Amino acid sequence: MSALKTSVTNASETSVTGAGTAADEAVAGIHAAADRARIASRRLARANRAWKDLGLREIGKNLVAKRELILAANAGDVATGRSKGTSAAMLDRLTLTPERIEGLAQALEKLAGLPDPVGSVARGQTLPNGLRLRQVHVPLGVVAAIYEARPNVTVDIAGLALKSGNSVILRGGSAAAQTNAVLVDIIRDSLEAVGLPADAVQGVDAYGRAGANALMKARGKVDVLIPRGGRDLIQTVVANAAVPVIETGEGNVHIYLDRSAPVEMAVDILLNAKTQRPSVCNTVETLLVHRDAEAASDVLAALAAAGVRLHADDRVRAALPAGIESQAAGEDDWGREYMDLDLAVAMVDDMDEALDHIRRWSTGHTEAIITNDLANAERFIAEIDSAAVIVNASTRFTDGGELGLGAEVGISTQKLHARGPMGLRELTTTKWIVQGDGHIRI
Repeated sequence: MSALKTSVTNASETSVTGAGTAADEAVAGIHAAADRARIASRRLARANRAWKDLGLREIGKNLVAKRELILAANAGDVATGRSKGTSAAMLDRLTLTPERIEGLAQALEKLAGLPDPVGSVARGQTLPNGLRLRQVHVPLGVVAAIYEARPNVTVDIAGLALKSGNSVILRGGSAAAQTNAVLVDIIRDSLEAVGLPADAVQGVDAYGRAGANALMKARGKVDVLIPRGGRDLIQTVVANAAVPVIETGEGNVHIYLDRSAPVEMAVDILLNAKTQRPSVCNTVETLLVHRDAEAASDVLAALAAAGVRLHADDRVRAALPAGIESQAAGEDDWGREYMDLDLAVAMVDDMDEALDHIRRWSTGHTEAIITNDLANAERFIAEIDSAAVIVNASTRFTDGGELGLGAEVGISTQKLHARGPMGLRELTTTKWIVQGDGHIRI
């Protein structure tokens, strides 16, 4: 039975028994899903790497085989979103194409090729008294994710959860409901086909907002909750959840164009960081230009020619080459995640001013410097306190797949448990194994 069908059935059964309200039905349904996920997680904890990798490859194969079904469902979601006036950036996030589906399958194949983190030894020793100690990586257990308008996240999180031995409960939001329902069905059927528990992956979109609220309050049922999306979604979860939360952050990403930045390199990096896929969280949103940066005019001209709308401070506007349009930047531009072809641009006198600006406005996601000055690069690395710091490369590399992690659950901007792209290792915790030969403490 599919995740969506299971959710609907459970909701109906709860209603018949007289639970009363949608909230009550959602709580009962979420708790039932979590109980099934717990049982499935115990089976997954015993699955070896070969078995889990077989499941990943089966999911990838079926995504490609059933892509027309996926695309039809996705077209319905996109059409609904467009009719509701959804922004172009959000529609881009929502849209799946044959190429993107193939990319999801390839990501699962890469994931299958990665080492299994479960059982790996973090540290170990034999004590003077003969006790043998090991600290080993183990699954978190039942992981829940709340996200919006990103059907690719459904596959990414399910794949990472499977490989790391976790069960996962997915709440993907109404914008991608049709697509997510099909994807979850395919994933569950694929798991069953190789003998893995289908309940390791469950969708709970059928319970709506009440289901999301119930998921946030399911302490003791869910081991960790990961929100992924815009600021409003993330802060709502952080503020209201009783379940432990790993906070993934919005990406108000900065690039500092140092005085010594090579022109050609700077143009290539900025174009890639802003225009390759502007709707994602590792896209640059603010460019800080050193007042003497030789590359500044070429960079701004190239960005404008690529259709980027410049929101510039007075100093930048005064220095813009003739013919390049801009609009005056306001205070709200510096803290804004545009997720579109817009870029805030400010001129700074030196690195001190650039660092101060970043410290004030950064969300702690990713910051980059373009420079030929080794000392400046090293200072930037040392003083920037973000999850990812990049030197002379595009910010688009802050991505689990690009960094060799296979995929990511999200980009954590907090400092406890996980920081940066969250791959397989970040979906595990550790436990101590102590082995003795009749030892007693004296």
